[in-house]
Amino acid sequence: MSDGNDDISLDDRGLNDRPLNDRPVFFAELRPHRSLGQRGHFVFFLIAGMLTVAHMAIFLVSGAWPIVMFFGADFLILFGAFWLNNRAARACELVEVSRTSISIRKRAPSGFETAHEFNPFWARFKVSRKEEIGITDMSVSGQGRRTDVGSFLHLDDRERFAATFAGALARVKRGL
Repeated sequence: MSDGNDDISLDDRGLNDRPLNDRPVFFAELRPHRSLGQRGHFVFFLIAGMLTVAHMAIFLVSGAWPIVMFFGADFLILFGAFWLNNRAARACELVEVSRTSISIRKRAPSGFETAHEFNPFWARFKVSRKEEIGITDMSVSGQGRRTDVGSFLHLDDRERFAATFAGALARVKRGL
């Protein structure tokens, strides 16, 4: 999550060219967390591939050649699962609050993008919590429309986003 006041200069994104009321008070780019980077995936599949080939060789030499196909299928399934996981990591949400609008743009892993616009004075930010878990759902609604926000975030990131987004929305509603 990137907060516009900390990480990203508004000049770098060309947002200071907008009229004063359309300039963002809050900006966040939400992305799903992935524990392994590109180098980690390479090392993981290098080790998994070497172990698979070693086990395939052992079973091939001992005469149990049909087992070799199962090891190959297991490796392909593992590779496919990681490929799908990395593809899902391409999803992102861009949340922007200005004095005149709340803009939430969601980009799917396929590249399909949907945009939701809300009036900040009519919008409501709803946070659902469970006592033992924390935040389970966050949504913005207003004028008969509703959209979820940050459903893929980790629990700590949800707490931090909810606090900063609610604070920004309150500042806009107070006219600050």
